[in-house]
Amino acid sequence: MSVKEIVRVRAAVLGRVQGVSFRAYTRMTASALGLVGWVRNELDGSVLVEAEGEAAAVERLVAWLGKGPPGARVQAVEVERLEATGEDRRFEIRF
Repeated sequence: MSVKEIVRVRAAVLGRVQGVSFRAYTRMTASALGLVGWVRNELDGSVLVEAEGEAAAVERLVAWLGKGPPGARVQAVEVERLEATGEDRRFEIRF
């Protein structure tokens, strides 16, 4: 039996990422991957995401963030690795 590595990342998604349902699609995608954490719009027009879960699932979310939902035009995703906290119980949209 192998132990799954649990990781947490913070990702700033830059480009045309507000006003295109980016947060809702991110929550849906992260939840489908079994991740917990949150997503929110930032005042500078970016979207900030913190996601925690199995390393492979987090990597899949980060790859998806690079494309985003229909209508989004992602220019860059800046990813920072964090310590897993185990504090989140689901993936939510924050305001």
